[in-house]
Amino acid sequence: MSEELQLLLSPEEIARRVRELGQEISQHYRDRPLVLVGVLKGAFVFLADLMRSLSLPRVEVDFVRLRSYGFSDTSSGEVQITKDVELPLQDKDVLIVEDIVDTGYTLAYLLKHLQMHRPASVKICCFIDKSERRKVSVPLHFVAFKIPRGFLVGYGLDYAERYRHLPGVYEVIRK
Repeated sequence: MSEELQLLLSPEEIARRVRELGQEISQHYRDRPLVLVGVLKGAFVFLADLMRSLSLPRVEVDFVRLRSYGFSDTSSGEVQITKDVELPLQDKDVLIVEDIVDTGYTLAYLLKHLQMHRPASVKICCFIDKSERRKVSVPLHFVAFKIPRGFLVGYGLDYAERYRHLPGVYEVIRK
């Protein structure tokens, strides 16, 4: 089986929307420090661009790594933390930065886990919302793009570790 990539979001569209999202987030947290918690590996590209677009007095960054997909393109529904946060989160505003939210299993698990650190607040920012696939309700506070269907790659999103480096977002068309 071969595959073809169809462009859905150009690098220019992504850059413009990330800047707008950075302004929204900066306005929401104005004059307050913020801890960004990126979900590895997929969110690192989005997090880097988003962080540079923020105009806040202090921004800290940490990462978590969760396993739920492995090398498949469908969620197992089981989530495991393979790298936890290292910064203290107690009494701090935390913004989870995720690449794509589809079933919601991963974020529901992460939200519950981060609450054990007793932050002042936890909100979610995602690059792509695929709400049609949602199995578990999760509150998305900041969303860059809504794309209903398709297997997406590029801008940090991968398929079995491939295509993550592409500057745009593409749908994988299997032939």
